[in-house]
Amino acid sequence: MGLSRRSVLAGFAAGRLMAQSGKGAVFPSAVRRYSDPTTEIDVFRLTDPASSSILPAYYNRAMTRNSGALLFAADRAGSLQAFRMEVKTGEARQLTAAEELDAASLTLTPDNRSFCYCAGRGLWIAGFTSLRDRRLYETPADWERCPGMSVGPDGTHAALAERRADVSRLRLVSLSQGAAATVVEAPFAMSHPIARPLRAQILYRQGDEALWLVNSDGQRNRRLKLAPGRVGPANWAPDGRTLLYLNFPDDATQLNAIREHTPDTNSDRLVAKTSQFVTLGFNRDTSVFVGASRNTASPTILLLLRVTRREFTLCEHKSSHSADAAPRFSPDSQRVYFQSDRDGKPAIYRVHVEKLVEPTEGE
Repeated sequence: MGLSRRSVLAGFAAGRLMAQSGKGAVFPSAVRRYSDPTTEIDVFRLTDPASSSILPAYYNRAMTRNSGALLFAADRAGSLQAFRMEVKTGEARQLTAAEELDAASLTLTPDNRSFCYCAGRGLWIAGFTSLRDRRLYETPADWERCPGMSVGPDGTHAALAERRADVSRLRLVSLSQGAAATVVEAPFAMSHPIARPLRAQILYRQGDEALWLVNSDGQRNRRLKLAPGRVGPANWAPDGRTLLYLNFPDDATQLNAIREHTPDTNSDRLVAKTSQFVTLGFNRDTSVFVGASRNTASPTILLLLRVTRREFTLCEHKSSHSADAAPRFSPDSQRVYFQSDRDGKPAIYRVHVEKLVEPTEGE
């Protein structure tokens, strides 16, 4: 019918790939390299922007300890599912066949053997080898799940929040047995709970108004005394001693700032003002920060050195929503990963920074 041999073979390969799609299916590398027009640094686009690829929440574990594999969600198989990409080869393996998967909830367990996620009303865990899913918990019918889910540093429990009418509650779910317990309730919508490393405490948000800290047994629930203004992304330093967060001043003419809060002494100090960071990530020793600028004239990914408070432009992100870029370091601090829809649908990008940032050890 006038078809070339190449088009026939391409059609056969595509059909075979679709037939093989599903849990366990392996997709070939889609990595493309280009030179950033602003800095001329090489940028690697890891996923095809013909379909959507989404990174987990900035506070969740998206990479294995050795920085060799990346966990993300994509709809390249039809619906949004979890994938694991091998960094060296670019191949991606489909891990789930879930309904209504929440991409932001994806997270590795600390031992790197399993991953957790929310789908529909359920909280699930699955092993990388067997890919057998096990539902740990289901939100009751008269409650709805609030944004955010994370697994604590010791890998024993997951934390999530639920809401009913004007009341919300913080829940801890055992990863071994699935038993759930309410830690504390509040008269506002809780979100994004994050366990504190090396302490039996959990951080949670009250929108962009406040951050709260509560003991895992529900005692000493308190609002943290942060700097005036709105609260941006916040995450614990790996040693759990301090909380690093973005402060958005009420005065729009003032610069967004990175601040550091120490709950044990109730102290809060300025780390550095930024060129309008709207997201925040940092390497393992918190000596270098990475952020996405919300400046529409200069939509870039930037590095900021703590000791000098100097910024360096890494590359353009050109995301239509700067907050979605959510750059973060690999565990060894030698790569920066971010997300952008600059080439179509959201895709994942990588930049090598070994010439700019000293290596760090993983967890």
